[in-house]
Amino acid sequence: MRRITKARIGIGLVLVCLGGVLQLAAAEKPNIVFVLFDDIGYGQPTVYRGESQFKTPHLNRLADQGMRFTDAHSAASNCTPTRYGVLTGRYPCRIGQFGVLKTYSPPIIPADRMTVASFLKQQGYHTACIGKWHLGMNWVDGKPGSDKMLPIGAKLTDGPNAVGFDYFYGFTHARNIGSIIEQDAVVANVKGIENQPLMINKAVEYIEQRANQDGPFFLYFPMCPPHSPVVPAAEFQGKSGIEGKAGKYADWVYQGDHMLGQLLDALQRTGQSNNTLVIATGDNGAANRPYAPLREAKSSIYEGGHREPFVARWPGKIEPGTTCDQTVCLTDLLATCADLVESKLPANAGEDSVSFLPCLMGQTNRPTREATVHQAPGGLALRQGPWKIVFHRSGDRELFNLESDLSETENVIDNQRPVAEKMTVLMQSYIDRGRSTPGETQKNKVALSLNFGKMKKKNKNEN
Repeated sequence: MRRITKARIGIGLVLVCLGGVLQLAAAEKPNIVFVLFDDIGYGQPTVYRGESQFKTPHLNRLADQGMRFTDAHSAASNCTPTRYGVLTGRYPCRIGQFGVLKTYSPPIIPADRMTVASFLKQQGYHTACIGKWHLGMNWVDGKPGSDKMLPIGAKLTDGPNAVGFDYFYGFTHARNIGSIIEQDAVVANVKGIENQPLMINKAVEYIEQRANQDGPFFLYFPMCPPHSPVVPAAEFQGKSGIEGKAGKYADWVYQGDHMLGQLLDALQRTGQSNNTLVIATGDNGAANRPYAPLREAKSSIYEGGHREPFVARWPGKIEPGTTCDQTVCLTDLLATCADLVESKLPANAGEDSVSFLPCLMGQTNRPTREATVHQAPGGLALRQGPWKIVFHRSGDRELFNLESDLSETENVIDNQRPVAEKMTVLMQSYIDRGRSTPGETQKNKVALSLNFGKMKKKNKNEN
């Protein structure tokens, strides 16, 4: 008979215990659901502006059950650049991306660039993107169909699956909302009004499926509302209580909020709510709809262009009904996920991503970010504390104190030269180092400059 020594028994017990700890650690990794509204203004949800006429019961519900951020910002004031920042943790100006992509635009995220999806996939997550992509892809047949309708069966490469998503179901961008893509092929052409019901049904189905699977999941759900086309489904028409054209838009906002509610209900129904971090926010301000006290709207370098509603819920972790006034950026998702699973990002990933997990956990009252870069087609800006300096493409510069002048009505640069000079030096260091976080210097894809005239001339053939 084989003798089993005490030493072997001890080693065996250690291994068993260690295995149990590893299994427990894997089981404790939370699911992550990131919901991105399209063109939602900071002042549209009633939880952010009490006098708002829009109905947003589920954004309000999420805020009641979790944390509401009052100083959260998208990486840019328009669609494509923000989405690049969300997934890569890198400011989009580093690749010269100031505009938006179209149906046949090539991808702007290379396969070797770490994304939130590829990172979480390495950590044992199943990953899915359901909704609007707007980050480019290559088509096998060059330019099949037309800008507004792709033929069924058309094949793509270098899309969401190439940058870490196990599953993709969605569409290229809002102007081609009718062509439905699954994985790497166009599978249907539908009316615009049918698109969002398809997206939310697929997202709910995905949550239900993951309830029966091992391991955590990451669901990125970039919806269309309230971006055009404004096509509320029949069940939402008239539900806003507002008449005429304004009512149709309000119905569309309500439909977007309702989709968030369907995701929350699916998590609750499948018993996954308690182990799921849900974040809901927007990619930029509302199009042509400024909301006081913020100045201007979508595409603007001023606050109305990039300050966003941002609410997060994680039962048992985030204290319900709390508010955070710290400045955060959507580029921070990657570093937050790394912090969440206690893993370190490589030097060439998440160069502009700072974890806001301490904010969520209520563990800090101090700023997590040294400063934050904003961008718009018309220029760049840097925010630090109460100060915001704007570098316009025209060469003009402005300095605002947001603490006393949130509406950005008084340019105080002439009276605050030391502040402006200090912030300009910091901004230049972010450009020169290829990052705004501690770590090894990285290279920007384009030669960024605060002298926009020279930058445009030098980079006209980039991308």
